[in-house]
Amino acid sequence: MEDKQQLFENLPEQQAPRTGGQGAPRVRAPARDQVDLHWAALDDLIPPDHAVRAVWAFVSGLDLSPLYASIKAREGVPGHPPAAPELMMALWLWATVDGVGSARRLDQLCRDHLAYRWVCGGVSMNYHSLSDFRTAHGAMLDELLARGVAALVEAGLASLDILAQDGLRVRASAGAGSFRRRKRLAELRAAAQARVARLRAELEGDPAAGDRRQRAAQERAAREQEARIAAAQERMRELDAERVRREKTNKAEVAKQKEPRASTTDADARVMKMADGGFRPAYNMQIVADPTTQVIVAVDVETSGSDRGLARPAIETLLTHGLRPSDYLVDGGFTKNSDIEWAHASGTRLWCPPGQSKHGTDPYAPKRDDGPGVADWRKRMASQTGKQMYRERAKHECINAGARRMGLIHLTVRGKPKARAVLQWFALAHNMLRSFALTEAVHVYA
Repeated sequence: MEDKQQLFENLPEQQAPRTGGQGAPRVRAPARDQVDLHWAALDDLIPPDHAVRAVWAFVSGLDLSPLYASIKAREGVPGHPPAAPELMMALWLWATVDGVGSARRLDQLCRDHLAYRWVCGGVSMNYHSLSDFRTAHGAMLDELLARGVAALVEAGLASLDILAQDGLRVRASAGAGSFRRRKRLAELRAAAQARVARLRAELEGDPAAGDRRQRAAQERAAREQEARIAAAQERMRELDAERVRREKTNKAEVAKQKEPRASTTDADARVMKMADGGFRPAYNMQIVADPTTQVIVAVDVETSGSDRGLARPAIETLLTHGLRPSDYLVDGGFTKNSDIEWAHASGTRLWCPPGQSKHGTDPYAPKRDDGPGVADWRKRMASQTGKQMYRERAKHECINAGARRMGLIHLTVRGKPKARAVLQWFALAHNMLRSFALTEAVHVYA
């Protein structure tokens, strides 16, 4: 005891802090300078029931041999190996389901997001490869869509007897201010050609290597601009030819319209009336599906702002693939007597509401010039059975809602072929989800 007193006798007396009320709060603050290692495989970080595993299993069951056959990197041959086709397929399917429509955004997610990192499995990505893969395999995507539909029909999960078609207008990647008339397009192209010639002359006469690279990039940009303007001029010729055709049937209405315009950034885009009543550059995406199971059968992209007359081309495409639906449901915008007559002769009953009459007459009443197909259509649509059948078309709207949820609102690509590729990816991803749901429903009720 005496030793302890001698040990601490020279220490100054310390006073405990006094507080008027309760003690100071104790919290756990972050310390980001500490070294913290996590030893775990990527597969251990994703739960066993995570949806991305189902997407990978779906892709693993696809026949991607044509994509493997096109790979140039082979054993014993120099060259950098590309990412595996099933990896690229899984990334874009998962991105489509997740509503990601940009290759740059997907590239970032492959580095930052755990689910995308799991799909990559350590394989590095870049947005150029992702963007090229997305739009370079349109025929392959059509084949995969057809095979998937055939598998669902064979399994009894879908039927192709009754089909519905609807249009979905998606904002194009073109500014409203990029549309020019014929005279302005000619002026812009002349200026672009002059700029290309000037840059090429400067590039050939400048020996400095650094400047040469910069000027080569400027010349390439000028050539691309000239090509876009040339595409806009070609599109203008198509619009002029279309206007001439319309003048033959409705000359007074065409005379009231202004001179057509084409975009210098996306020549295929066309200004259309959108669902909110506004007018914007857009594409008219056509979707044909089984309304009961909501399985998409076929897709296409049109540059017409109207759906009128688009039912027949879609049915003709189905016929070329050996599909002959007994009943075909469309909304009032598709109604065209010649299409109804043609479909009747082809063995397909077209269901669509009649147009509004300016004279207030009964649209279901027979007319003198009605063919057998139109006469049968009026009789069917006026009956209670026909009205009950046409209610099935409303189920197609669920597909449009799913498309909006998956990002089909504003395209990040330009040109009709690339816009169609985006629609193909949506159709494939949508059918994948429908196959999961339909298969699960069968297991539940079995």
